[in-house]
Amino acid sequence: MQFTFYYYAPSSAAAGIFVVLFGLSTLLHLYQLARTHSWSMIPFVIGGILETIGYVGRLLSAQQSPDFTQGPYIIQSALILIAPAFLAASIYMTLGRIIRMVHAEQHAVIRLSWMTKIFVLGDVLSFLMQASGAGLMVSNSDNPSTGEHVIIVGLFVQIIFFGFFIITAVIFQMRMRQNPTGTARELSGVWRRHLAALYISSGLIFVRSIVRVVEYLEGYDGFLMKQEVFIYVFDALLMFAAMVVLQYFHPSEINCYLGVGVRYSEMGFKTRKFIPLAREMEVASDV
Repeated sequence: MQFTFYYYAPSSAAAGIFVVLFGLSTLLHLYQLARTHSWSMIPFVIGGILETIGYVGRLLSAQQSPDFTQGPYIIQSALILIAPAFLAASIYMTLGRIIRMVHAEQHAVIRLSWMTKIFVLGDVLSFLMQASGAGLMVSNSDNPSTGEHVIIVGLFVQIIFFGFFIITAVIFQMRMRQNPTGTARELSGVWRRHLAALYISSGLIFVRSIVRVVEYLEGYDGFLMKQEVFIYVFDALLMFAAMVVLQYFHPSEINCYLGVGVRYSEMGFKTRKFIPLAREMEVASDV
């Protein structure tokens, strides 16, 4: 049985548009990272790079139609699949920073020292399973079902950890509403804004992962696999939206209140002036 690369002629225009969109967003994220020293966003930038290269692969495939070769197909199939795992890693780390910023460790569902480790480890597990599944599909193209099953399990792991993450964030917010800390009252707009950004970006990746699970459950010759529009509506568009959300509500603002990195207003993307609260409190305690 010959492996079918695509059941349609890939669109050069659609692939080209998302190469540009992901490329520009990734460059801007890289600039924000370098300017503000927000090192927790390194995985996010890596995810953006993988998305960009993945759609370069689709563009190359579109230009080869109908005589597709394995190289561009592997690039787009593997990188587009695993890129959201890197985006998720930075999202997980941001929640812990929000909790530390408002001095509300007692309201966290999981001890703060373990929270990031647990979610990131789950993310790494999901990434490894999806990557190995993609490799199995390509290496055993005559019978891709084994790779599909591994990918499905990896996507389920991602969904489970994302679901637990969202529940953790919701419980934290409920506890803060009932018994807010003094810092939380003072920085109400800041932490609520960034928590909302996490909800949105997490929800986008969550929906994308569910659609990809359905896609692989249907099988390689299923309806979703045979319609190119779904890869752009429920993957490319959602992941680009997640990047834009954290572009505008950049976690570097949190770092400023933790006394880490460059003042947020120095980036030039926002005009508000922020004072690193942690440093201010340290000075007050010394007095």
